[in-house]
Amino acid sequence: MMRNVIARASVPFLVFAALFLARPDMAEAIEIQRVVSPGGIEAWLVEDHKNPIITLSASFEGGAAADPDGKEGLAVLTASLLDEGAGPYDSDAFRRKLEDMVIGLSFSARTDSFSASLQTLTENSGEAFDLLRLAMTEARFDIEPVERIRAQIAAGLKRSENRPQTIASRVWWRAAFPDHSYGRPSRGTVESVGRVTTADMKTFAERVLTRGSLKLGIVGDITPARLGTLLDKTFGTLPESRVATQPVPAKLAAIGETFVVQSSVPQSVVVFGHRGITRDDPDRFAASILMEIMAGGFGSRLTEEIREKRGLTYGIYAYALPLEDAQMIMGGVSTRNDRVAETVRLVREIWEEMALSGPTEEEVRDAKTYINGSFPMRLTSSRPIAGLLVSLQRNGRPIDYLDHREERINAVTMADLKRVAKRLFLTDELTFSVVGQPKGLTATAPAPEPRS
Repeated sequence: MMRNVIARASVPFLVFAALFLARPDMAEAIEIQRVVSPGGIEAWLVEDHKNPIITLSASFEGGAAADPDGKEGLAVLTASLLDEGAGPYDSDAFRRKLEDMVIGLSFSARTDSFSASLQTLTENSGEAFDLLRLAMTEARFDIEPVERIRAQIAAGLKRSENRPQTIASRVWWRAAFPDHSYGRPSRGTVESVGRVTTADMKTFAERVLTRGSLKLGIVGDITPARLGTLLDKTFGTLPESRVATQPVPAKLAAIGETFVVQSSVPQSVVVFGHRGITRDDPDRFAASILMEIMAGGFGSRLTEEIREKRGLTYGIYAYALPLEDAQMIMGGVSTRNDRVAETVRLVREIWEEMALSGPTEEEVRDAKTYINGSFPMRLTSSRPIAGLLVSLQRNGRPIDYLDHREERINAVTMADLKRVAKRLFLTDELTFSVVGQPKGLTATAPAPEPRS
């Protein structure tokens, strides 16, 4: 389950398409500079003066998991409204200004973070950064855009609430984390979104958008001196730190269970998962290689055994999900009702085989080659590079992390992989949530009731 709950952009994409074409040269040598503004605001910068474009990515601690109980969807609604009018500009005027100056501005709420993205031509950077400042500090939350966006979100929730994938995912997370916010629907429900008030959104913005939790990545046509000035003007008026909250331990409650929700659909949807390893674990490089071998698409064990050899599904996936309070391995698959039991059994067997025997030499060689070769190809434009700069900071990586990433991948030995496979693939802890009419599959516990 990807816990990215909303992302909206405020720019004509056809205009920006010509400006953000893939740039292979950007991936060849990324030189990261640490910039600290006169006011003490830090950002990581990759200068690129080949095109007159600046891209910014900003991340704050606190996302959908911080929504008050009963008002799930607050973070999503807030993210959707920050660019719907701010300061002297109502919604129409704000968006016209963005469009006229070819400025891209968007906000998004993930489970544990709240993000902003800005893209602008260099010549309009002063105005662009000022509009970002207004959106963060003087969002209007006028009645018309609030109710319009609320209705849009509610309509989307109504459309999705009966989808098997949505139900399976919600059942899994409710069962896994009944006493933690991870067990609540990240985007909320129709009822909970309806309870969110304008005061709630203003309070959320004031609490989350703070300098103390801010991480910044900037790519493009800007010097450190110019960036320092813009950082102070844009983020200098934000509160220094967020309101302290008492963390709630995310204790995993469902271990090795199978939940079944009956639904009249031709195919059953399956969500599965268990605990993973932390993002700062010394074995994280070995884990990334093993996950590539297990679920890296065509040629991976899950795809080869379940799709290619047996034709049980069009696609199966699994991935590491690093949440702040819980590290997870998650996956999913859809298959015919009469083949669900076989598919679930195969997932367990493939998991167990990897845990017991580890990967083969050929699998390891291919995985390392792919991981090292594909990584630079993900960084051929400014937006993913800016996002990477933020991710590195969030994960506590040193500024020279990319210089040594490939050698650390290559340094992982077969002995490392066999050892880590035993602690990464926990067959007995695999928990399955199934929605459909699965034949031959028995639930081990009743599915938890949905929240409203």
